This record gives sequence, structure tokens and C-alpha cells, in this order.
Amino acid sequence: SEPFGKERDAAIKKLASEAGVEVTVRISHTLYDLDKIIELNGGQSPLTYKRFQTLISRMDAVEVPAESITAEIMGKYTTPLSEDHDDKFGVPSLEELGFDTEGLSSAVWPGGETEALTRLERHLERKAWVANFERPRMNANSLLASPTGLSPYLRFGCLSCRLFYFKLTDLYRKVKKNSSPPLSLYGQLLWREFFYTAATNNPCFDKMESNPICVQIPWDRNPEALAKWAEGRTGFPWIDAIMTQLRQEGWIHHLARHAVACFLTRGDLWISWEEGMKVFEELLLDADWSV
Repeated sequence: SEPFGKERDAAIKKLASEAGVEVTVRISHTLYDLDKIIELNGGQSPLTYKRFQTLISRMDAVEVPAESITAEIMGKYTTPLSEDHDDKFGVPSLEELGFDTEGLSSAVWPGGETEALTRLERHLERKAWVANFERPRMNANSLLASPTGLSPYLRFGCLSCRLFYFKLTDLYRKVKKNSSPPLSLYGQLLWREFFYTAATNNPCFDKMESNPICVQIPWDRNPEALAKWAEGRTGFPWIDAIMTQLRQEGWIHHLARHAVACFLTRGDLWISWEEGMKVFEELLLDADWSV
């Protein structure tokens, strides 16, 4: 749905067409067809969340996700696998990719769909939160990675946003005795969808220049200060602790993200958000171009 992805997909479709291969495309990384949202808005991306909510309220319901693949389903298919299949097509290890893994701590965010679904079930166990949509209360432990965190899994497609949507819906109806859930229940998913819609037809969404929805600001250029910020060497303990956690774990709390982003830009260093985005894109496991 993002400009570079659309360009990539168009190139693949072209190659497939030239080879006589039919290509079937499904909407899977978002809840809705973003092009239809934009069409409903007169050909323009909605630029306010309120307008976005109005538009999706007029659209067809979110499609139910496809059936999960099980061993029973796979057992119906008998495509043979050669003995060297894993050697040829298996996921390479970090060592095989040239990384030095000596002394590395265990992963804070284990990858894959199995882990994503386990975390989803833990997330949904918080029935009171789902029923009342109470904001989680902040404490010191909130700054640590949560075993119910889902953002990296949504980012990489390990967790279907539609599966998440319908799991929330089902649980809400059980707790609230079949009443219809409010839009606020899906707030985080819908904000994600809103930003995807805003970005899908804007190839300059990640830049200030030539970006029609971005304020043009004369930012300072200070490579030394930028490097100290990125490496956690500013001398401000709170900022440095956050950037150290980011580099070590690949994740920081959303309020911590706001703190270091504000420090980099309008709060202290007056360095462009584009430079901060590059660091986040490199280090954040859930870095999302549109969001």
C-alpha cells in the first residue's frame, strides 16, 4: 500500500504478464482497500482522523480473515520435498548472514506468527481493558518491552490486522453481551489505517521538501549532535537511556519515542525529523514508513 511497495508490485505484475502468469492481488496488510477510501473522499486522502472515521463508516464491513493454515489442511497436499530443501530454501542463521552473535542476549522480540498469536491471546486476556477500553496505567515497568506487545508483528505481517480486529470484536461481544463495539475499541488499528491512507499516494510522505502536507522548517545541520543523540551520548540521562534501550532491544515505549523525537527536533537540537526517522527506521523493529 506504500509507494515503494506499489512500484515493486507493478514491476512484478509486468514481469508476470510478460511470462503469461496471472497475478491475483488481495488486500491483507490493512483493514480496508485504501484506494476505495480515497475514491470515497473525492480522490484525495483524508487528512483528519475525524474525516477518515466518517469515510470508513460508509464502507463495507471489514472482511473476515482467511482460515488459518493447519497441519490437517497441509496434509491434503502431497508436493514432495527434496532432502536438501531446508539447505536451499531455509531461513539462514545470523552467522550465515555474516553477523557476530557472540555475547548477544536472548531476543526480546522473538519473530514469527506462532509468537505473534501467543502474544495476541495474552493481550486479549485483559478482558476488562477490552470491555471498557481503559488506557493502561503508566508505571516504571511500562517502559520495558511487554510480553503482550504486538506492534513488530503487525509491522512484518506476522499478525493479521484483520484477525486482531475480529478477535477484539468477538471478545467485546462476549463481555458486553452481544452489544456492538465502539470505534474506539479499534483505535490503534484505525490510527494505523489512517496514516497508511494518508501516505499511500504521497511518495514524499517521508520528506519535508515536495511534501504538500508538511510544514517547511529551516532545520539546523549538526552531524556531531545528531550522532550523540543516535548513540545515547547527549549527556541527558533520560534521553540517553531511551536511545540505549532502542539500540539494544529494538523497541521503546511510545512516550519515550515522543521524548527523544521532541529532544531531537523542536525541544532542543533543532535537527530535522527526517534524520530521526532514519535512525528509527534502522533500529526500531516496528518502524513503519507510513506511521
